[in-house]
Amino acid sequence: MRAPLSWLGEYVDLPADVTPESVHAALVSVGLEEEGVHRFELEGPVVVGEVLEFVEEPQSNGKTIRWCQVKVAQSDSENAPAVRGIVCGAGNFFVGDLVVVSLPGAVLPGPFPISARKTYGHVSDGMIASAKELGLGDDHEGILRLAELGISADVGTDAIALLGLDDIAPEMNVTPDRGYALSIRGIAREYHHATGAPFRDPALALTPDVGEGFPVTLADSAPLRGAEGCQVFITRAVRGIDPTRPTPAFMVARLALAGVRSISLPVDITNYVMLEMGQPIHGYDLDTLSGGITVRRAAEGETLVTLDGHERTLHPEDLTITDDSGVIGLAGVMGGAKTEISDATTAVLVEAAWFEPVSIARTQRRHKLPSEASKRFARGVDPLVAEAAAERVVALLEEHAGGTRDPLGSRVMADSAGVMPALVMPDRAVEKLTGMDVTSDTVQNVLRDIGAQVAVEGEALRVTPPSWRPDIVDVQGLVEEVARIVGYDTIPSALPIAPAGRGLTSEQAAKRRITRNLAARGMTEVLAYPFVSAADNEMFGERRNAGVPLHNAIDAQINRMRTSLIPGLLETAHRNLSRGFSSLAIFEAGVVFDAADGPLGTEGIPVGNARPSAAELTALYDSVPAQPWSVAGLFVGSAAEKVPFAEAVPSDVRDALDAAQAVAHAAGGHLTVTQETHEAFHPNRFAHLWVGDTRVGYVGELLPSVALERDLPRRVSLFHLNGDSLLAALGGAPHEATALSVYPAATQDVSLVVDRGVPAGDVQSALIEGAGELLESLVLVDDYRGSGIDETQKSLTFALRFRSDDRTLTAGEATEAKDAGVALAAARHGATLRA
Repeated sequence: MRAPLSWLGEYVDLPADVTPESVHAALVSVGLEEEGVHRFELEGPVVVGEVLEFVEEPQSNGKTIRWCQVKVAQSDSENAPAVRGIVCGAGNFFVGDLVVVSLPGAVLPGPFPISARKTYGHVSDGMIASAKELGLGDDHEGILRLAELGISADVGTDAIALLGLDDIAPEMNVTPDRGYALSIRGIAREYHHATGAPFRDPALALTPDVGEGFPVTLADSAPLRGAEGCQVFITRAVRGIDPTRPTPAFMVARLALAGVRSISLPVDITNYVMLEMGQPIHGYDLDTLSGGITVRRAAEGETLVTLDGHERTLHPEDLTITDDSGVIGLAGVMGGAKTEISDATTAVLVEAAWFEPVSIARTQRRHKLPSEASKRFARGVDPLVAEAAAERVVALLEEHAGGTRDPLGSRVMADSAGVMPALVMPDRAVEKLTGMDVTSDTVQNVLRDIGAQVAVEGEALRVTPPSWRPDIVDVQGLVEEVARIVGYDTIPSALPIAPAGRGLTSEQAAKRRITRNLAARGMTEVLAYPFVSAADNEMFGERRNAGVPLHNAIDAQINRMRTSLIPGLLETAHRNLSRGFSSLAIFEAGVVFDAADGPLGTEGIPVGNARPSAAELTALYDSVPAQPWSVAGLFVGSAAEKVPFAEAVPSDVRDALDAAQAVAHAAGGHLTVTQETHEAFHPNRFAHLWVGDTRVGYVGELLPSVALERDLPRRVSLFHLNGDSLLAALGGAPHEATALSVYPAATQDVSLVVDRGVPAGDVQSALIEGAGELLESLVLVDDYRGSGIDETQKSLTFALRFRSDDRTLTAGEATEAKDAGVALAAARHGATLRA
């Protein structure tokens, strides 16, 4: 919201040395947000000049220029003649006209410095300016004639001050809950709250007449969320206007600074009052209306040509303004072309109404038709300001358009319009919520100052918020008002004291160890979007389904909540590889979203500020699908880059498996591996990961064709673990450290030949089980497939380490334990010792 200082000063006292920065500082202190400063970016000398004569001179390029003699001062002065020769390309002015002249040394918006320069065979000693060149609008067809603005001034008068071009407008960003501040009235009130400067409410300065005889019917047959679409509808008639009269210069300047272009006098007046009072106004050409007005929902298939010239097909939820001929406007959004005010209009029907915010917000989004009016209605307009705003429009039309007020009009207002529910504010509520030490008298004074009605009831206060504050619906809202006006800077700052004996839970600590462990291994943590396609969920998710759908998805294809972290890692890898990276080792830790077994339990949940019952909340929570914490990693390119005396080491599925084992180790356990198949992964390089009998994830190398489809290298290695399942399978009990034996170890190797289809993990498990408690460590050190081994078999070599807690083992004891393991592997998997 932009607030020109001259306009703001009409309703709140500003200091003589006021600056936009000081206004910003005051308004920020009460919760508004500083946005910027707007001015006309104009520097003098810019003066009123009189055209004494001109000669039209056709040019070889087909253009005709005028060589003008323009009086710019009452008398000559040193180096500054009173009459200047100026070249002008416009042809819409006459001898004797008063115009705006930019003299050498002036700077027009752009910036466009003015100097005496030779053009078309003359030295042009200045420039006669158009409205666009002065920053007053978009009209660049001809120069600005002051007579058209109804201005008469002495030659040489400072035109910048005369036209209001010396005004400045600080701009504030108004949050959606503070719709009342989208007006000069609201900004002036907030400045009063911040500084204590006297505030004059423009709505209270008017005594509205009540029009009668114009039929208005409110017939909302399908209220949204039970709220009537229109509760206030005020109409007033003005006859005998001249819509071709010029808009006053002060009004044009203020509208321009506020970001609204001047269109015509009647339209400018309605926009001016909207900005001043915060009440959107619509004007109808009274002579084009058929009968009275009815406010109703649109019928299926109805259409409307709006003021922008587009024909729009209406939705049954759209609230419309209709007369006997049909729809003539989208309520609160935009009027129809049929009843538009034109240069031939002589009688105007002024409409000031209150429309329900949700209805207007939906309509303007549905039709992609944002407007200044809908922006205000969607945030909440004061229902009780409509009559004053209509009276203000009538008065301005009388003053500037030559109109005469007519008794014709209407006043339709629901009994509930502007009635705010009373709130009971307990004693010391401000202190309990904010820690501020504020007396009861201060609280009462602040609440009365914002316009609330306050009554003392014992130790509590009964507070009725003002009609322009629909955002205050609870005691917390009242406390916020007190806090922001007394000053957020007075809220005490005190760090809470952590209770003794607490800290991270074992689960939180384990998750932190996991992510730190992966980072310590040289991997980079990333954060991907949780939205993926249904196809990605079906390909990589544990349950292989499409997942939870998104409503109003930005991308129609990316319309599901992720059931796996893998799609996000693949997209992150693609983005980084496309930007020049050649090797990546990345991971992500976060929640995934299992598909719901049924619809979410949102049916029957109350709307607005009504709180759901305990049973409704329980049903809602029970319907929410599981969201397990997971961790996944991706490897592509080189695990070790090429350096002098060493070649690059390409990453592969072993890196992914090592990282998955590191996750399990950080959680206090170990993973076992079983080879499986998956349509998205290489047939011989995919496995499930287990803790005991619980499957907790998978590891594998992406199928080259799948990788190439995603513009990735042929070899992409991945792991994905359900972190919640992993931690649950390992249990929450602390892991006890085992005592270190003081006796030496005995080491042996064994090479076993098995069929290629037998997983190495199964052979390893058999060796561990068979060797018994003397076995301290067993590591797979080689997987050989080549000459000397049948092509259907492979040779697995394991390094075993034996140790006893109470004696030094003999070679025979170690061999006996190893043989027991080999025997069990032979019995289970047909393993034989390699010759």
